[in-house]
Amino acid sequence: MTTETLRIFAVALAMTAPIAAAGAGVLYLIRGMSLRANMVAIILVPLAATFTAIYGVSGFMFTDDSSRVAAVLAAVALVTAPLALMLGHLQAKRTVWERQMREQERAAEHSRRELIAWVSHDLRTPLADIKALAEALSDQVVTSPDEIEEFAREIDTNTVRLSQMVDDLFEMSRINSGAMTLEFEPVDVREVVDEVTTALGSAARRAEVSIGVTAPDRPVVATASSTALSRVLTNLVVNAIAHTRRGGAVDLVVTDAGGSVSIVVDDDGTGIPPEDLSRIFEIAYRGTTSRTPVNGGGLPVGSGMGLAIARGLVDAHAGEIIASNTVRGSRFEVLLPRSPTGRRAVGTETGRLG
Repeated sequence: MTTETLRIFAVALAMTAPIAAAGAGVLYLIRGMSLRANMVAIILVPLAATFTAIYGVSGFMFTDDSSRVAAVLAAVALVTAPLALMLGHLQAKRTVWERQMREQERAAEHSRRELIAWVSHDLRTPLADIKALAEALSDQVVTSPDEIEEFAREIDTNTVRLSQMVDDLFEMSRINSGAMTLEFEPVDVREVVDEVTTALGSAARRAEVSIGVTAPDRPVVATASSTALSRVLTNLVVNAIAHTRRGGAVDLVVTDAGGSVSIVVDDDGTGIPPEDLSRIFEIAYRGTTSRTPVNGGGLPVGSGMGLAIARGLVDAHAGEIIASNTVRGSRFEVLLPRSPTGRRAVGTETGRLG
């Protein structure tokens, strides 16, 4: 390496170092600004350092070569600065998306842990009851026909509960994995509401709760799966009955809102504590003791996942389900689009169920 080359290297280094230091200072000062601004600074600092080094090497003389270099660097800046803005925007979106995915993964993992603990507890109870009752029958602790019949009914009840829990776990697994396939067609929501209220009429009467329905005289049509919609409303009405004291009422109101269909389920219950509203649809979330069912007599055996399944099925319709409190109790509103436009596949959004 010649003496002239070493001199040029030393001058270029001496001229570039302050610009690089100043650029680092600028990047530090704008660290709180948008990623696009930082990307543009990262592009412009090396260009400025390059021009300064060439200007210093030329003896601080603005020659024709300096003009040509300045023109080239200006052209490079005009091309790379917009590119940096675009890349900064894309990177910012990707960063936000990755952060959201990490948060969803953490929430899903937390939900899975809660679900495992919940299932372990809730499966153990009916299994223990069945084992105790079976042992009592096997050891002939009870011998009278009436007692044997009562024990058999208890075993059957616990078996039904276990079966319901397994079915609900399987359905939640299908929803979360996207394996559930729904067939959508024009459905008169009033008919589905009538079917659900009729099917739950006997249970409501045993619980001493009345069910009322308010709906327009004309058809209220939504593009939906009638089976899935029936499951959603069944879960909501059973939940409403369970939290309505004896002598109370559960009211369903169907409204044609133009671009969407609204189905409201109101109850005369204790309401939903504010701290539970944001998590009421999560799998295995039990909430506070004030949300404990107060009227479970005569109701279908539940698994505790009814609201989570309801939200998953509503999400599959590109709809929305909203929980809130009213003066009389709690309210669950289901909003379904009349048109299938924008419908999501089952399970794509239900990671939030965890």
